[in-house]
Amino acid sequence: MSNSTPANPASVAKSINRSKDAATAVSSVVEASNPVQGPNNIVAPTKMTGSQAIVRSLEELGVKDVFGLPGGAILPTYDPLMDSTKINHILVRHEQGAGHAAQGYAMVSGEVGVCIATSGPGATNLVTALADANMDSVPMVAITGQVHSAFIGSDAFQEADIVGITMPITKHAFLVTNPEEIPRVMASAFYLAQTGRPGPVLVDITKDAQQGDMTFSWPPKVDIPGYRVVTKGHNKQLREAAKLIASANRPVLYVGGGVIKANAHEELKAFAEFINAPVVTTLTARGAFPDSHEQHVGMPGMHGAVSAVTALQQSDLLITLGARFDDRVTGVLPSFAPNAKVIHADIDPAEISKNRTADVPIVGSLDEIIPQLQEACTTRFESDKPQDLTGWWALLNRLRETYPIGYTETHDGLSAPQNVIERIGALTGPEAVYVAGVGQHQMWAAQFVKYERPRSWLNSAGLGTMGYSVPAAMGAKVAQPDRVVWAIDGDGCFQMTNQELATCVINQIPIKVAIINNSSLGMVRQWQTLFYNSRYSNTDLNTGHGTARVPDFVKLADAYGCVGLRCERDEDIDATIQKALEINDRPVVIDFVVSADSMVWPMVPSGVSNDQIQIAKGMTPVWEEED
Repeated sequence: MSNSTPANPASVAKSINRSKDAATAVSSVVEASNPVQGPNNIVAPTKMTGSQAIVRSLEELGVKDVFGLPGGAILPTYDPLMDSTKINHILVRHEQGAGHAAQGYAMVSGEVGVCIATSGPGATNLVTALADANMDSVPMVAITGQVHSAFIGSDAFQEADIVGITMPITKHAFLVTNPEEIPRVMASAFYLAQTGRPGPVLVDITKDAQQGDMTFSWPPKVDIPGYRVVTKGHNKQLREAAKLIASANRPVLYVGGGVIKANAHEELKAFAEFINAPVVTTLTARGAFPDSHEQHVGMPGMHGAVSAVTALQQSDLLITLGARFDDRVTGVLPSFAPNAKVIHADIDPAEISKNRTADVPIVGSLDEIIPQLQEACTTRFESDKPQDLTGWWALLNRLRETYPIGYTETHDGLSAPQNVIERIGALTGPEAVYVAGVGQHQMWAAQFVKYERPRSWLNSAGLGTMGYSVPAAMGAKVAQPDRVVWAIDGDGCFQMTNQELATCVINQIPIKVAIINNSSLGMVRQWQTLFYNSRYSNTDLNTGHGTARVPDFVKLADAYGCVGLRCERDEDIDATIQKALEINDRPVVIDFVVSADSMVWPMVPSGVSNDQIQIAKGMTPVWEEED
């Protein structure tokens, strides 16, 4: 296409705002209100088609990998995409796989993930992934083809109002009918996806806009009225927060996934050590603070550690950073942390006081706010010494020692799934990426793998999407090919998207899949055991020991060109994992046949206070009087 030359930043910009990770940089071009991602090349006006403009925009935005599946309404764009030497297109087997792959790519890299689909059913197959990304604040851009603009509203073949469908589950959705608008809309979509609270953005482009002629130039002017991101905290609020921290006897750092999104893990560690407060990391924040750190007291929530759940319940101050008081963390909301004041810092002002009223609200980016908080505390502590937390730590340490995360041996002779997952983590190590599906195996992976760094743990937390793991792991491996990537999946989840193993084989993406095969929809079965008198209505999948084994996962793996392994005995677990770790030229699928009776503990049953956390069926912790 047209030639381009790197721009001299001094001559075209007043300032360049660079993030700590160059891969996630968003630069200001021409003026501060016109931010455009990418290397900031200047492209002179050049005639091309709208489809060529889509591809060229992606190139100028610095996109290296995209996941997609062609169809009639997006076919004009797939033609010039074939000529691109800068973009690696990965042909998926289902559009949902493209969406989850874009999520996995974004979550481990910090870059915007990109997926492409055609109109109608192609676009609607992206809906689940878009909703998932929206719930978990994942930056991604979905590009969809749309029928000719003259046919919109006529129920044309493969027409669907994907903008209307996705507006509630995306950060924004664009409909492009004029090819001249393509560069501006593409740059705007990437800017929206990555700045502020990250999220998915849809760009729907009609077939005539793709085929029409236009004049391409770069960078475009990006101006989104009403969209202004506040990054620095308000000084008055910071001083009020420092005042509360200095006077707190039982403070807790309640850390959510926003810390990872803001690349603020180093700032968090420094601040936590400075104020000596216990840290809890939510399901989306695993790895934001090292599990091995003495101040980490665990994961809170429905299946959180007793020490973490109790720390929040008995706290007198919640220092909430990038968390949203999700119902799976709070339990019955009015009974959550009843005696605690709340400092709530978040990039998204809509989250603050949405579920729990904040005593001190702070809007801004956590990589800016946390150092500001530490500075405010430093000043405050000069005149107002912080409280002695010795007694608070004594209580939490006693809880950690008395009620560690653990499991009991099985009674049916089959392996304990917790042991399988614990060994995967121990033998692979913290530099790997672990991607879970949804259900019991997801909770066990959060509990029994030790996370020491951010972006090493991926899961569908907010939406709880079965089928997430395999395609998300595929996207993660594309983004970071030098890391070991495990998809820890359930036998139910795996059957929803295992067709992407074909994508992995053809494109040489050697992920490792551990199927935790309890022959059932495990989490549903657990609830049926506990709350429905063990009436197992439609939860038996017939995939495990003593069943018809439909499908046989080892044969399925072989059919796809993967290495298929099966492990049915405890004594074979380590050797099987080691064998998988030694194979790096193709995907490996391991059928770990485990007990169907294993349950996830601890557990806060739905509809009750977190004070009623159970460590086993019918068993609650024994609280000492001073607790």
